[in-house]
Amino acid sequence: MSARSTLGTEFSRAPAGRRPVVWSIAGSDSGGGAGLQADLKALQAFGVHGCTAVAAITAQSSVEVTRVQPVSADLLDAQLAALAQDMPPQAIKTGLLGSVDNLRVVCRWVDALRAQGHPVALVVDPVLGSTTGTPFVDDSLLDAYCRQLLPRATLITPNRREALRLLQAERADHPLHAAPAPELAQALQARWRLGTRERAPADAHGVYDCFAVAITGGDDARAQGLASDWLQSAQATGWLILPRVATAHHHGTGCTFASTAAAALASGYCVADAVVLAKMATTHALRHAYAVGQGAGPVQALPDFVQHVGNLPWLQKTPATQTAFPDLTHPALGVYAVVDSAAWVRRVLAAGIRTVQLRIKDPIEPTLSAQIAESIAAAQATPGAQLFINDHWQLALQLGAYGVHLGQEDLDTVDLDALRQAGVRLGLSTHSYWEVARAWALRPSYIACGPIFATKSKDMPWIPQGLDNLRYWAGVLPVPVVGIAGIDASNVMEVAATGAASAAVISAITRSADPEAACAALMAGFAAGAAKAS
Repeated sequence: MSARSTLGTEFSRAPAGRRPVVWSIAGSDSGGGAGLQADLKALQAFGVHGCTAVAAITAQSSVEVTRVQPVSADLLDAQLAALAQDMPPQAIKTGLLGSVDNLRVVCRWVDALRAQGHPVALVVDPVLGSTTGTPFVDDSLLDAYCRQLLPRATLITPNRREALRLLQAERADHPLHAAPAPELAQALQARWRLGTRERAPADAHGVYDCFAVAITGGDDARAQGLASDWLQSAQATGWLILPRVATAHHHGTGCTFASTAAAALASGYCVADAVVLAKMATTHALRHAYAVGQGAGPVQALPDFVQHVGNLPWLQKTPATQTAFPDLTHPALGVYAVVDSAAWVRRVLAAGIRTVQLRIKDPIEPTLSAQIAESIAAAQATPGAQLFINDHWQLALQLGAYGVHLGQEDLDTVDLDALRQAGVRLGLSTHSYWEVARAWALRPSYIACGPIFATKSKDMPWIPQGLDNLRYWAGVLPVPVVGIAGIDASNVMEVAATGAASAAVISAITRSADPEAACAALMAGFAAGAAKAS
C-alpha cells in the first residue's frame, strides 16, 4: 500500500529488502470466510507475507459449524518448527487453537523466538465460539488462555462477548456483565496484573509489559448507527468510531481486524497505529463484503483501504459526535512562518508571508499578553494574514485571535468548545495514524503532519516521515495539510509539490543572515512546487 511508510512508523522489523512475515496460527474455515483463509486475505492486502499453521480444522458453511477437530500438538509444533527455520515471524496472530496442548505449543514458540532475539509481536484474537453459536473452548482451554497465552500478548482483540467470557462475567448477575467496554478493558488488564501461575518471560530489564486491548464493537447492537471499538494502549486510549456499515455480510471481521493489526505491528507500527489501521481495513472490507451461500457472506480485504478518508476513524474519549471548527479564510496557506515575538510577526508579514504562528515557549506575564495582542493587531492590519497562537489558547480567546495551534499533549486541557463557539480556527500537530485519527475526530481547520525532515529546532521523538507521507495525507485528508519540521529553501519546492497546503518554517527564517531574502526564496520555492502539484 502506498502509505506503508506513513506517519508513526518505526523502521521495519523485517530484514532489509524483505517483506515482514506474519504467522497465522488458527483454524481452517471450509467455507472460506474466516480463520486462516480470512487471515491470509488481510495479510496480503496489507502487503506482508502470511504463513499459516493449522491448529484446527472446521467443517462449516455460511450458516453453521458442524464439526471442529484440533490437529495434534505434535503436528502444530512441526509446522511452526519448519517455519521458524526459514521464515521467522515479526508478528504472530492466533485465532482458533482447538486445545490446551496447542495453546502451550504456541506459548513455547513465542518464548523461544523472543529468546533468540526476535522481537515478535503477538496478537491474540480469542476465538471462543462461532457467530452462529458453536462454542470452541471448554473451561480448561479458557483458563489456559488467561493464564498462559494472554500474558505473552502484545495486543488482544476480543469482542464484547469474548471479553465477558475471558472475565467469566457472562452471567447477567455478574458485576461486569453490563459494564462498558472501557471498564472491561481495565478489568482484563487488572486481571493480568494480579499474576498468573505461568508468566511470559520478562524483557532484559525484568519488566512484563501488559497487553494492549481493543474491544471491538461492530457486533454490539447497542451502538446506534456507529461501530465503536475501545482502544486501551500505551500510546492512546479512547473510542475508535465510524458509522456502521449497513451489510448483512460480516463473516471474518474479527479475523481481518486482528490480522491487519498483526501485519502493522510486523511492519513496525506502534500498537495504537496498528489498531487504527485494523479499524480502517475492516471497515473497508465490510464495504466490499459479498453474498455467498445462504448465511452471512465474507468480508473482502482490499489493499486500498488507506486511501479513503471514510475509513479513518475518530479517536476520542467519549462516543459523542463533534462539530467542525471553522474553515480557513485562505486554505492555501503557503509558507507558514513560526516565530517567537511580535517583532518577528511584523517582520515576516512585511516580507510578504501571510500565514504566521506566534510560538512563545517560555512566557513571562504581562509580556506574553502584550506580545499576543501586538501580534494580533499586526495580522489584522495586514490583508490576507492568518495568525495562529501556539498553546496559549486562553489568551488567544480573550484577545480575539484568528486561530490557535495545539499539540496532541494540549488536547486534554483545552476548552475546545469555547474555541469552537468563538469561531477560532484550530490547527493540530500530528505524527502518527492514531494522532491523525484523534485530530480528525475534532474536525480542525487544518492538520499539521511531520516531522517531514530531521530538525534541531525542538526535541523530536519521531523519526523523519519524508515526502511520501506528506503526499499521502495531503491526498487523503479533506482539510488543508501542513508539512512541519526540517523545511528550508532547499526542499520547500518538494514539500509544495506533494500537494500540501503549507510548509511550516522556523530556523530557515529566524536564523538567516537575511530574513527578508529567506522569506522571498521560500515563497518562490513553494509557489514553484505548488504549480507542479496542480
